[in-house]
Amino acid sequence: MFLAAGFGMSLVATGLWAASSRRPHLRAAARLLTWASLVASVGVVVLMEWALVTHDFSVRYVAENSALEVPTYYRVISLWAALEGSLFLWLLVLAVFAVVMMYRVPARARDLHPAAMATLMSVAVFFFGLALVAENAFARMSPVPENGPGPNPLLQDHPLMGIHPPLLYVGYVGLTVPFAYAVAALVTGETGREWLAATRVWLLLAWASLTAGILLGAWWSYEVLGWGGYWAWDPVENASILPWFTATALIHSVMVQQRRSILRAWNLSLAASTFLLVLIGTFITRSGVIASVHAFTQSPLGPVLLGYIVFVLLAMTGLFVWRANRLGAVERIESMASREAGFLVNNVLFVALAVTVLFGTTFPLLVEALNGDRVSVGAPYFNRMAVPLALLLVLLMGVGPMLPWGRDAETADFSRLRLPLVIGLGVVAGLGLSGLPHPLTLVTFGVAAFALSAVVAELARGVRAAKRDTDAWLGAAGRAVTGNRRRYGGLLTHAGVVVVAVAIAGSSSYSVSEERSLDVGESVEVGGYTVTLAGVDRERTSRFMQVAARTELTRDGADLGTWEPMLRFYPTMSEAIGRPSVRTGVTEDVYLTVSAVSADASGAVVRATVTPMVLWLWVGGGVMVGGALLAMWPGRRRAGRNGAPVPLASTDSGGLPDHSWAGEVR
Repeated sequence: MFLAAGFGMSLVATGLWAASSRRPHLRAAARLLTWASLVASVGVVVLMEWALVTHDFSVRYVAENSALEVPTYYRVISLWAALEGSLFLWLLVLAVFAVVMMYRVPARARDLHPAAMATLMSVAVFFFGLALVAENAFARMSPVPENGPGPNPLLQDHPLMGIHPPLLYVGYVGLTVPFAYAVAALVTGETGREWLAATRVWLLLAWASLTAGILLGAWWSYEVLGWGGYWAWDPVENASILPWFTATALIHSVMVQQRRSILRAWNLSLAASTFLLVLIGTFITRSGVIASVHAFTQSPLGPVLLGYIVFVLLAMTGLFVWRANRLGAVERIESMASREAGFLVNNVLFVALAVTVLFGTTFPLLVEALNGDRVSVGAPYFNRMAVPLALLLVLLMGVGPMLPWGRDAETADFSRLRLPLVIGLGVVAGLGLSGLPHPLTLVTFGVAAFALSAVVAELARGVRAAKRDTDAWLGAAGRAVTGNRRRYGGLLTHAGVVVVAVAIAGSSSYSVSEERSLDVGESVEVGGYTVTLAGVDRERTSRFMQVAARTELTRDGADLGTWEPMLRFYPTMSEAIGRPSVRTGVTEDVYLTVSAVSADASGAVVRATVTPMVLWLWVGGGVMVGGALLAMWPGRRRAGRNGAPVPLASTDSGGLPDHSWAGEVR
């Protein structure tokens, strides 16, 4: 009932918002129906959560995805453990975004707002309809079972499953807002800077949330799946990072249009492409076309999603053709050594990454659809294609902030790159002479050192400039950052990306591993650590039976504690689920798994892996998200004549205004 009501009210709200651009008196009714759509989505979620928490096994979804023995926390998050519940969460996030966007009316984009709201509500119509097409989650069971199987065991033993999917959904739905304003810009013909000013905060919020969701998903994979890695180029993993690539490109290219009035068509295309990639990811995850630990099972939604993707693609193509005369550049790139040229290269690299990953992800599906053959595209393809592009992007992060805008590039002083360049080359030479193997990894470390040095140099330059007005260095640093959060947030994010790149390169290249069949009391040496099997323990609970290999870890005689990798046997699973035990360190992790135990508990097959720098992957990811939130935080508003906002002064390398129209919201 709530779904049908939400569908109907969203449909009417779409029409009212579209008509309200010429009939403003309709906006009151449109707002009321937008609120009603939120109430409908809240109603669906609350009803399902109540059924999950109270063990109402007469409800089909509860009977299939919950169990009496499952702790309350995992019963609550079972909402997104299966297809129908995940759509309810998606609808809730989308409805919340619609209501917030309804009241966040940018002063510079008021004329675009009705069309943008109509577009967003039309997306809500589609997802309400999708939830209606899916199997009825509230269908009554007969007879009512006394208990259920519970959610997938992989989803009920780690708290990150309560955070990772909602963050991804906030990211996906947040990227719908730039798409909605891009459609509004094309419909109204207002393809200038107005739609960009309206979407900046939404875009950064979505990007930060998507970044955090991807990283937490990698962390969950590392802690739960037991293979020792955090990214396997799984199709569902790829589906999450595809819109991240194009959204990151859009974050950079909007600055060019705001500054130089170029890349109009490009930015609109990126906003549309990002939304289409979100839909493609939804199709990959929810159509049942691929088998993955991250994907949902078979569903009837595939053709519906595919049809909607084609519809959006054709509609956007039609809008671009219709408004072709409004998409030309007012200015042009005057120097290939300018910052706008750097942003353009940055965008080409991000789009190349997206195309590379999209091709590798969808190629097996296309081959199977065409001739029925099953092929796979593995990690070697993605690594071979993506790593060089990623390296160029890290290199560009060091150069880009030092490039001046426009004609100033002709007199640019590139001497500031000398020290970072020397540091980067010194790192490569030093590590190479020390005997560290893997030349490509050494190059990665050198490029990262160059980029990080350049970022630190830019930060120091800003602090020195702020120091002229105060005696305290700490105060100068705070003054510099708070005076231009947008710029320093971006630099902080770049620093986080560099840390992540180093962590990925180091952990991928220098891990060592050893697997042995050990009797109790025997040891294995790996990476300077000694792993001793102290015993095999069995335990039975109401949810599972587990067998743990009790291992003692030492290094150079120092006791590093007892660790218990284990196997868990669930009644609903035909195979045991491995649970690794991880000792996380500042410089390296020790990752322990067990794959078999003897029947008399006298021995076990233990695998020990020592992987460097894993902790810094999570630290770098946190810095990236922190930088995005800093850049998103509103700056000081400075009103101009007639109350219109004016650009905030910037301390960037060009010494020109930054054009960050902060606080343009009434």
